[in-house]
Amino acid sequence: MTGPAEPWRTWAGDESCVPAVWERPGSVTEVVDAVGRAAARDQTVRVAGSGHSFTPVVLTDGTLLSLERMSRVLDVDTATGLVRAQAGVSLNALSETLWDHGLALENLGDVDVQSIAGATATGTHGTGARLRNLSAALVSVELVAGDGTVHELSATDADGGDAWRAARVSVGALGVITAVTVRTVPAFVLRGLDAVEGREQVLQELDARAAAHDHFELFAFPYAGRVITRTNDRVHSEPRPRGRVGAYVRDELLTNKGFEAICRLGRARPSLIPRLNRAATALGSAPAHVDRSYRVFATPRSVRFNELEYAIPREHAATAVRAVLAMIEERRLPISFPLELRTVAPDDALLSPAGGRETAYVAAHVYQGMEWQPYLREVEAIMRSFDGRPHWGKRHFRTAADLKPAYPEWEAFQAVRDRLDPGRRFTNPHIAQILGP
Repeated sequence: MTGPAEPWRTWAGDESCVPAVWERPGSVTEVVDAVGRAAARDQTVRVAGSGHSFTPVVLTDGTLLSLERMSRVLDVDTATGLVRAQAGVSLNALSETLWDHGLALENLGDVDVQSIAGATATGTHGTGARLRNLSAALVSVELVAGDGTVHELSATDADGGDAWRAARVSVGALGVITAVTVRTVPAFVLRGLDAVEGREQVLQELDARAAAHDHFELFAFPYAGRVITRTNDRVHSEPRPRGRVGAYVRDELLTNKGFEAICRLGRARPSLIPRLNRAATALGSAPAHVDRSYRVFATPRSVRFNELEYAIPREHAATAVRAVLAMIEERRLPISFPLELRTVAPDDALLSPAGGRETAYVAAHVYQGMEWQPYLREVEAIMRSFDGRPHWGKRHFRTAADLKPAYPEWEAFQAVRDRLDPGRRFTNPHIAQILGP
């Protein structure tokens, strides 16, 4: 299905393009045909998911593919836990289907509207010191390469699984991922609890906190001496969903409408931000939430922002958070969003930001309509001082030249890229900047 040229933009709203051709294939054959037509027109090809990357990673003036018509769960094997799904299925829709079969994704982030292909290709993660990012659950990947051939990539491939390890976190630079096989776990229930605690005490206890809980993270607002901690732990209990009123108050009034009002006021009167941040922190505690895992993991988000996130060695987590907060407070920067800190286990995808090391992710946000580049550049400088690697779907200012030393298997990825897309059909200026021409 081919559509007329029309604008496409990211969820945040500040990256957009008008492709020459917008195609919505409904099958692998139609993807192959679309790639062939783009090649005949000498156009590059990019694939759009939900638009939750903040970078220009999707933008193209060539052919843009949407996999919205390829969003089915194809097969569920409850005996092995292996599930086959088309690449366009959202994490939420996949989780709903898995629950009906007594299965679940082992971990999720706090947003679940992304497609499975987009989320894994950018290295999306949740939090959990013993858990890896989402792409680590991929057992095989079906991919349409630059010449239109279809490849099923897995760990047992003749190249030792290099193509599979490359495709798991590829930033869309190898081809069009059309389906994945993912390893799931038995369905489980989480008890989520948000609490307000002293900042320095929590930072001093980070390792113990991360070890004590299945999933631990913190939110540290600048100018506030306390932080909001979030713990999600497995419980042997039936789900106890919040009532409609309770869910509306927590998810809509407080998390979205209330926080939006605080951010707007801070944008209009930056001098109020320290007081507003202290108030937002004080309101951060919440009653325990016991429900299906994916419902506890994810929170509806409507407040728009720009975000940078860096993966750093976990031993530097507390020092890095202190350094960013000190920089903000010393310079009196008008930052109304908290820093977010999460932990993940090492994995072996060639371009995974968490590859090969125990990792902490530190995320910095700037409310929409406010200048974001100077602050995020300062945060990036701090993260780079700790040997940080950027999240591929978040804002950063890196280039292939300075990213190459950060990834021990960079050349292995490039070899796979040269094999699957030697003509660079799946590129754009952003891909060329971060991965090279």
